Amino acid sequence: MNSRFKTWHKGLALTLPLIAVLAGCNRGDKVEEPQTHALATYVSAPWEALPSVSDEDLLAGFGSWRSACTRLKADATWGPTCAAAANVPQTAPDVRNFLKQNLDVYGLRSGDNSPNGLITGYYEPVYPGSLTQTATANIPVYGVPDDMIIVSLDSIYPELKGKRLRGRLEGRVLKPYDDAATIETNGVKAPVIAWLTDPMNLQFLQIQGSGRIRLNDGRQLRIGYADQNGHPYRPIGRWLVEQGELKKEDVTMGTISAWAKANPNRIPELLGSNPSYVFFNRNPDSNEGPRGSLNVPLTAGYSVAVDRKVIPLGSLLWLSTTRPDGSALNRPVAAQDTGGAIAGEVRADLFWGTGEAAGQLAGDMKQQGQIWMLWPKGAALPQVPQVANAVSANP
Repeated sequence: MNSRFKTWHKGLALTLPLIAVLAGCNRGDKVEEPQTHALATYVSAPWEALPSVSDEDLLAGFGSWRSACTRLKADATWGPTCAAAANVPQTAPDVRNFLKQNLDVYGLRSGDNSPNGLITGYYEPVYPGSLTQTATANIPVYGVPDDMIIVSLDSIYPELKGKRLRGRLEGRVLKPYDDAATIETNGVKAPVIAWLTDPMNLQFLQIQGSGRIRLNDGRQLRIGYADQNGHPYRPIGRWLVEQGELKKEDVTMGTISAWAKANPNRIPELLGSNPSYVFFNRNPDSNEGPRGSLNVPLTAGYSVAVDRKVIPLGSLLWLSTTRPDGSALNRPVAAQDTGGAIAGEVRADLFWGTGEAAGQLAGDMKQQGQIWMLWPKGAALPQVPQVANAVSANP
């Protein structure tokens, strides 16, 4: 689901210390080890610290989390808790007792110890399209390219767990795969799953990571994330801000769409500012929500995408934020998805559902919020990676 973009920052992180060493040697200065801090920290908290939630939200959030237990039954951390949850009656008192007996509460904190972070939203869009190319439906939705090679780096370097390179062979040399602008101009050697009528719809489909294509006969084709071209995700809204076209605080899907309609000749320039490109596969027809990174159907309003470096998939979270209209939104949610734009410390992307109304909520959601992680009693907390401290420039 939601835009599985993988950044290539690791190489830069490994290169910068080397540059510092070389620079220090040239000056004859003593080289100091770079200072680091944890990407995020977990602060133990009492149950009373959690914002109160309605019984309806409690049961819905617990049900969303428990729906993934089929995938977590063999998980060393969550397996025993899932087994114990299987027979919990779906009543608010029973669920509250189960949570308090089996889970501890930890508040998420950023590197500067702040409990506040960014809570955004995403959804499953529905766009018009066709199974064959027509005069109006001429924007291809590609499957995974035949010539794209994927290299799992952790097979050689365990410290790079989850990192993969994507490219193509030119002779005996592995070159980076084409960026989005090149793909949009030249195409790729890949199957075409369907055709869309608007290039902006394809971009938003790639950002959301899954969606439905409404065919002329009324059927809806469900598609989901299959892979990505290996280039880092760069928000197109950021480009509009840099160009002076929008103010940062005004960037939403709605304002981006409005700008594109008013500037159709600049759409290729806008889309080319994001080098990442997502490839899709066709999913079975179903009335369930789209499947996230945990490969379980997402629950509207109660599933979130997270940064798995901070929050392991399958975790039960307690979210406190606001809706776009400013009204309070406090509820338990399940960490069932990931996304390249969902990175950092106190960060989550709330799945709002399918269709236009969900899209309006998702597009407008850019709220401050807090997150607590409910973690199995006695289980070791996740190991969060260290990141370099900001370096002040010398006068």
